[in-house]
Amino acid sequence: MKELIERIKREGKNLGGGILKVDGFINHQVDPALMDACGQELARRFKGVGATKVLTAEISGIAPALTTALHLGLPVVYARKHKPITMPDQVFLTLSPSHTKGRMVELIISPEYLAGGEKVLIIDDFLATGATILGLARLAQTAGAVMVGVGALVEKRFEGGRAALAHLGVTIETLACITSMDDDQILFDE
Repeated sequence: MKELIERIKREGKNLGGGILKVDGFINHQVDPALMDACGQELARRFKGVGATKVLTAEISGIAPALTTALHLGLPVVYARKHKPITMPDQVFLTLSPSHTKGRMVELIISPEYLAGGEKVLIIDDFLATGATILGLARLAQTAGAVMVGVGALVEKRFEGGRAALAHLGVTIETLACITSMDDDQILFDE
């Protein structure tokens, strides 16, 4: 998606080690117009998959998941990283490595909001190693839901996430594909 790629070129920062800083418009401060355009494009691409829910991870996945769900007319469920006291004792829980946090994080979903028979579309901000998306897929599977697609704003192709998700057997769509971040550059597959 040209608008997203241009924004990354203008404002994104390669921090080294495969870390792309997009805090000014995706991860810390969110540009609602850009997120709406991204959500509209992801919704267009996944319109025919029959999703009944959009699933993402707290916190950075919420904005693209919400705008995608808005354009599809679906609810969003997000996996929490800490269990609040309002959540029931019995939950769906998995662990997933976080590249930016440098440690394992919990992904927790209440069974009240993800059930058997749901058709789940996973939307996240990044597809890098695929670890977070695989964690979300495990939660969906544990709930008895069926995955119908995976979408992300930014794919870091060089980290192998697409290949790690191939066994899921669903369509994978990304809006900006980065092929290399070597030598302080950010190179796209355009």
